[in-house]
Amino acid sequence: MSVRRTKAVAVTVTEQSRDRFRTAARGEQPDPVLLCLLAAAEHDPVLDPGDPGEPPGVDTLLAACEAALERHAAAVRLAVAERSPSGPEETAALLAAVLGGRERFHGRQSDYRRLESSLLPDVLRRRRGLPIMLSLVWTAVGRRAGLTVHGIALPGHFIVAVGGPTGGEEYVLADPFHGGRLLDPADVEHLVALSGQDFTPALLTPAQPLDIVLRVLGNIRAWAADRPEQARTQLWATELALLLPRHPAQLRLERAELLVRMGDFLGGSAEMDSYAQILDAFDPDTAAKVRQEARAARHRLN
Repeated sequence: MSVRRTKAVAVTVTEQSRDRFRTAARGEQPDPVLLCLLAAAEHDPVLDPGDPGEPPGVDTLLAACEAALERHAAAVRLAVAERSPSGPEETAALLAAVLGGRERFHGRQSDYRRLESSLLPDVLRRRRGLPIMLSLVWTAVGRRAGLTVHGIALPGHFIVAVGGPTGGEEYVLADPFHGGRLLDPADVEHLVALSGQDFTPALLTPAQPLDIVLRVLGNIRAWAADRPEQARTQLWATELALLLPRHPAQLRLERAELLVRMGDFLGGSAEMDSYAQILDAFDPDTAAKVRQEARAARHRLN
């Protein structure tokens, strides 16, 4: 079934979700699940089969995803009550049995070629996604089930750390992309080595919420950058990243170049000039090149 979203609805959803995204990102305790759901609202939503005439609004999307996470958390709570895991390893095995086994959350190499693998509502629906999105599901479900699960942002591959049912400092590492397979130190060092880096204990520091969101948006930007026809997708991911309190300044240039590519020569050139002013203080050579790009964009108006 295919239902075309009207422009008016799309604009309303985008404005609504961006206002909430900005507010949520600047809260005292940003929720990466909420922010990723709001980011997904920028893309065409999953239509409600019961109401094919209209796509769901932001609140409907959020409620449906929250209900799905709560269902998985209820299954985990039931498994904890039945099995009484005694430590981190048994807790991780329980999560793997429920989420990776019964619910079949996992990933495949082909998922790297799909935008849906970075959109949380689609990950919850398909039970497939990139490592960071599957790890986000594990941490969200674990928190709702009263368990300690942290995301670990290894370079090139996101995993989770699972603590025991009663807390404490002991934990084990698991890979949600591979159904929750437990990882020993050699496994982790191998994953890090695949990215061309050396392992250090600091890499096992729990990932911060906004860093997770920035990395998710970076994955979407990278996916779209390889597909010129997806410039609009790259643009909204870039613009959301710019709404985060901390972000690479070069995202402003990326946005400017996208605007030019999409035909907004004045908007793109103005953004380039603004970015060049930032560069003047520490990189005047690059600032001059950016201003040259801005002039070239304005010349395309003739």
